[in-house]
Amino acid sequence: MKLLAALLALSAPAAHAFSAPAKAEPMPQTNTDASGAQIDPLLIRAARGEKTERVPVWMMRQAGRHIKEYRDLCKKHPTFRERSEIPEVAVEVSLQPWRNYQTDGCILFSDILTPLPGMGVEFDIDEKVGPVVKPMRTWEDVEKMHLIDPSAAAPFVAEALRTLREEVTPETAVLGFVGCPYTLATYLVEGKTSKEYLEIKKMAFTEPKLLHAILKNLAESIAEYALFQIENGAQLIQIFDSWAGHLSPRDYDEFAAPYQKMILDRVKERYPDVPTVVYIKHSGALIERMAATGVDVVSLDWTVDMAEGRERIENARKKAGLEGRGGVQGNLDPGVLFGDFATIKDRAEEIMRKAGPTGHVMNLGHGIEAATPEENAAYFIETVRNFRHEDA
Repeated sequence: MKLLAALLALSAPAAHAFSAPAKAEPMPQTNTDASGAQIDPLLIRAARGEKTERVPVWMMRQAGRHIKEYRDLCKKHPTFRERSEIPEVAVEVSLQPWRNYQTDGCILFSDILTPLPGMGVEFDIDEKVGPVVKPMRTWEDVEKMHLIDPSAAAPFVAEALRTLREEVTPETAVLGFVGCPYTLATYLVEGKTSKEYLEIKKMAFTEPKLLHAILKNLAESIAEYALFQIENGAQLIQIFDSWAGHLSPRDYDEFAAPYQKMILDRVKERYPDVPTVVYIKHSGALIERMAATGVDVVSLDWTVDMAEGRERIENARKKAGLEGRGGVQGNLDPGVLFGDFATIKDRAEEIMRKAGPTGHVMNLGHGIEAATPEENAAYFIETVRNFRHEDA
């Protein structure tokens, strides 16, 4: 992205010259084959494009409201921040779907806003309204931001990730995640969840330098936070830019993609073997742009045909001069899990056949819905685990 170089040279007063804290080394792998050689979990190998014995599977938002154990736990720990920032509680919530469904990935129970206080931005999560932030709309607001020190800001994340690595089997991948700068900025500028995103778009079109300063500050801290997760046990990093799907392609190129790439480049510079995944809701028009960032895996929502998505990703990577066809994740409509078992099996297997035998992580096209029957979620996971490609 040619805009990235210009953004890195921003000299606006809020674009701080942050210095990075010292790094620790990531936790070692512990999985070995019959000869004793070290191997990575199935999901990690698939995300790297390696040939695998079967398709790995997990579900976005798999830990949470659709599981009765989680709802029961909420009675004792009624706030989201309590559940996500007390390490033993976050670990328990993270493990619930892994224990119940035998998913190939166990994702940290947290929130994309979790690192914000470490940047000088306080937030709360209202159980009915969602995230609530004091709106950031002036240079004075931006000046209050600072580079995160993850070990001081989120020690509970480190503890939870390290515990998860000890709790799950070596064949299970422990997954970390971060929010991308544009999506985080929507909360900062709007002050809460939005349907139209008019405040951030108004800023983009009237004070673009201000928005770029916010985005750059966020990108620098989120890159540090992603590295911190890897150093404490995350074996894959998924980056969520969920609300970038509300941008036009031109505005995506200016306000989203360069900052995604800043994070991805930092991760790959330090940990080139750690797979990265990007997800954007309603991203059908942006697939080529997502692939061109250099991310290892593009997670598709259910509005895109899997075979067409794979072809578009491969072509975009080739055009961008990137090696390999690129991986893909997804993309079952979460609504299918309200259907009967025959429908779930048919739709899931269709996606896996279209994705092909390599470079595919089976998942939903968005987060699992709260009202999803647990037996249907279990059947979906079982279906994927039992599926084998004929030419594999």
